Amino acid sequence: MSTKGSVSFSTQNERLQKFVNYIMKNGKKTLAHKILNNTFDILREKGYNNPEDIFDKAIDNTMPKVECRPKRVGGSIYQVPMDVPPGRSFALASRWILGAARGKDGKDFCYFLAQEFIDAATETGVAVKKKLDVYKMAEANKAFARYANNR
Repeated sequence: MSTKGSVSFSTQNERLQKFVNYIMKNGKKTLAHKILNNTFDILREKGYNNPEDIFDKAIDNTMPKVECRPKRVGGSIYQVPMDVPPGRSFALASRWILGAARGKDGKDFCYFLAQEFIDAATETGVAVKKKLDVYKMAEANKAFARYANNR
């Protein structure tokens, strides 16, 4: 008999599968699936008929396009703004959303994750603020963008 629980969301969505892996702790993938299913149920209860769309919009609104990376030039280390590859961008967005949800005390984690999805989809919340902070840092260091050519 299978130990895996039934999954209500599409297993074809690669982003959802990746996000489940980010939720997972200590190899408990079934629990991570249940957490995401419960989160989607909470979103449905709040009136969002298609939670996968909310998830995609939240991730898209949180994914950074630019970040600062340290680069050593002539004995000094500069924070150089560089483009973020899509895989890293998704990883950062996922980590920020999960970190914002895990950082809250009180109710069930699924409730906070659903609330963070809603906040990120409407471009508010902790994860979007973190993205804006990264953009501010990149803007402040854009004078060093000329060093971005070589890694």
